[in-house]
Amino acid sequence: MIRNILIPTDGSNFGKTAIAYGIYIAGKLGAQLTGLHVVDIRLIRGPVFTDISGSVGLPSYQEFLPAIESGLDVKADAILQEFRDLCEAAGMHCETKKIKGVIDEVIIEEGRKCCDWILLAQRGEHFHIDGGAILGSTAQSVVRRSGKPVLVTPEHFREIESMAVAYDGSDPADKALKLAAELSERAAWPLSVVIVTGDQTVGEKISKQAEEFLTPLKIDSATIILPGKEEKELLKFIREGGVELLVMGAYGHNRLRELMVGSTTSSIIRKSTIPVLLTR
Repeated sequence: MIRNILIPTDGSNFGKTAIAYGIYIAGKLGAQLTGLHVVDIRLIRGPVFTDISGSVGLPSYQEFLPAIESGLDVKADAILQEFRDLCEAAGMHCETKKIKGVIDEVIIEEGRKCCDWILLAQRGEHFHIDGGAILGSTAQSVVRRSGKPVLVTPEHFREIESMAVAYDGSDPADKALKLAAELSERAAWPLSVVIVTGDQTVGEKISKQAEEFLTPLKIDSATIILPGKEEKELLKFIREGGVELLVMGAYGHNRLRELMVGSTTSSIIRKSTIPVLLTR
């Protein structure tokens, strides 16, 4: 049962799309939304400015601190008011929270306390400052450590009419399949089970495993077996536009392997043009 969805929001265009998805999905599932804005303490501490201010004859950083904090608070209030206005316009009750801290740590902590899902924008307002990559960013940290399903939303909103789950028969994939089936049943979205393998025999075995789980549930489902490499085929499948939501297990390899060869999970959530729901 999905009762509450947490949406960290920063006022960016990607963040506004995340809110649109949150309102849409909460309406389908009968869930409540909680909007969270984290006032990043790293912006308040300003270590770089502190280091250079004295050497170039500027006033001490401490003299600027009250104005900086006040400005960030005003911005946070405006962002959360916009969140409330959007929810109210959709006829939806919501809660809001403003918390100072390190962004990913606050999201993880609040997610554990108040919600069933966490919904994150693919990029935030500091995307270019952070190097423009999901890998090592807030999204990856939250997916890894929150213990909750995390929905990562793209730049543009599209209504969801059908969905898919990436499935390889592993334990993480079984969890993703279970989550996808529950979501398909509750939202009445047809479900495609996508299996990527170059071995037809293996594909048929995995397909049978998925069908054995899905058949008793009586949901509208089909299985697709694609040859090739998982990342490439999944992104191609997304681009072809057959579904508007992808569910997948997150980070199946160990951390050392990811550092050496990359991660399918990170690549998919970075490049996907549809929302990706991740579970561990």
